[in-house]
Amino acid sequence: MTETVAVAVVLCAALSGYVLTGGADFGGGVWDLLATGPRRVRQRRAIATAIGPIWEANHVWLILALVLLFVVFPKAYATVAVALHVPLVALLVGVVLRGAAFVFRAYDSRRDEVQARWSVVFAIGSVSSPVLLGIVVGAIASGRVQLVDGVPVGGWITPWLQPFPVVVGLLTLAIFAFLAAVYLTLDTHDDREVQEDFRLRGLGAAAAVFTLAWAAFFLARAGAPRLWEGLWTSAWAIPFQLAVAGVGLGAIGALWARRYRWARDLGALQVVLVVGGWAASQWPYVIPPDLTVADAAPVRVVRTVLWVLAVGAGPLLAAYGTLLWVFRRRPTQA
Repeated sequence: MTETVAVAVVLCAALSGYVLTGGADFGGGVWDLLATGPRRVRQRRAIATAIGPIWEANHVWLILALVLLFVVFPKAYATVAVALHVPLVALLVGVVLRGAAFVFRAYDSRRDEVQARWSVVFAIGSVSSPVLLGIVVGAIASGRVQLVDGVPVGGWITPWLQPFPVVVGLLTLAIFAFLAAVYLTLDTHDDREVQEDFRLRGLGAAAAVFTLAWAAFFLARAGAPRLWEGLWTSAWAIPFQLAVAGVGLGAIGALWARRYRWARDLGALQVVLVVGGWAASQWPYVIPPDLTVADAAPVRVVRTVLWVLAVGAGPLLAAYGTLLWVFRRRPTQA
């Protein structure tokens, strides 16, 4: 059981890593769509410059999470893959379209109509994918993802097309947009006008996060009872809520005061707390209300996975860190 818990912690860390990196890339696509005014070209150029060198590498964290789920929690993987295959396939289509559009926009004709066409495809993938990812997470947390004889209880659509999962999807989009705006304030330190544009967008996204987070919290009482109980009635609920609120207000305050490095660090910490709170609130369930951490693969499989993680973590982190260092060796303002 201890080994399984360790893998579950790594799984949660991988999801956090994906939100902090790949999620911000999706958020960049949101701001690419909403680029307006006389500086829209400079805004889009800043987004492409920030995303371009590392956007594919960020998917390594999602791949790691999926592989761990498949190998260590095969029942949970099968349940999610079957019951939620509709939003998952749509999510994959969005990711592929977004990636293809990003590349073709960079190397295709520079004519305005061609660039506009690829920008539309890129924007659609960037907006739809975070929403669908959040819907999948919300559906899992709701406890409606169950299979009986290989068929989802409630059908193929109803379990995930509910108010709570949809609001979680919109909240995910808002969080990604907030992260992207905060990151871009640092990346545009040499263009104060564009930096100010992203600062204002970050404050707007923070307001959306605040509103949607409260909406999700109140909908959770009926839409995801176990999640609501964990976030409201557990022994750690109040300290956790205060910590998340304090960090979130700190990030907004730092952004307001133009302390961009603090805003980035506090915004990232808030995301980690949110992912950790979601995992802790439904513990020990991987897929509530039936599949727990105890429903893992045999111990020998779990131990082998831990050995592989121990051996592979060093090279993976070193390679990813080197990539970031090479492409982001630019001075940033505090």
